[in-house]
Amino acid sequence: MPLEATIYILRCADGSYYTGLTKQPIESRLWEHDAGVYDGYTRQRRPVVLVFTETYDRMLDAIARERQIKGWTRAKKEALIARHYHRLPPLAASRTSPDLRRPPTSDG
Repeated sequence: MPLEATIYILRCADGSYYTGLTKQPIESRLWEHDAGVYDGYTRQRRPVVLVFTETYDRMLDAIARERQIKGWTRAKKEALIARHYHRLPPLAASRTSPDLRRPPTSDG
């Protein structure tokens, strides 16, 4: 049986999002966050709520996905959480580059 890794997103009490990765059962990792077992981002932002998970067979794939999501805007994370996958490409384009579909404006 392959070693699985789970990417997860937590919504913190202050409304922020935390993206993490675990090899343990997600319920155990969620308990650790909510109990404040480790000093880190979520400890001062409890309680936390699990809002998204993805599981990968290969650790390298999970690590790459975690890094990808951590670089996303709040809007893009919220689209992922809501499983509005059709919204992800436009949100990516709006962050990384100007909207190339519109002609440039002339400001004089």
